[in-house]
Amino acid sequence: MPDDLRLAPEAALREAQRLLDADRPFHAHEVLEAVWKAAPEQERELWRGLAQVAVGITHLRRGNPKGAAALLTRAADRLEPFAAGPPYEIDVAGVVRTARALATTPETTAPIQLQLTA
Repeated sequence: MPDDLRLAPEAALREAQRLLDADRPFHAHEVLEAVWKAAPEQERELWRGLAQVAVGITHLRRGNPKGAAALLTRAADRLEPFAAGPPYEIDVAGVVRTARALATTPETTAPIQLQLTA
């Protein structure tokens, strides 16, 4: 991913989902991180939380369940305040559920299904 990546939120969500579906969570993290850094102040924690979920999955894939559990828990905590009125049709409640489930069973080797939008 280029350092100066600039995508509109909707395009970033589509690209991050494509990367997650291709089991490339670190690359999805980079896309979400780019939006986080450019987002308006009131959305930054949302995008930061989404990026942390993707990097938490990266830790799972790289055999670091303890680090994954910590990141996924932190991400879920950060995302929960956005569940009541999420922008861009982000399925915040679903992402939080998935992150918490992965954090409690980080040893899973099953394919990880994460749907960012409703």
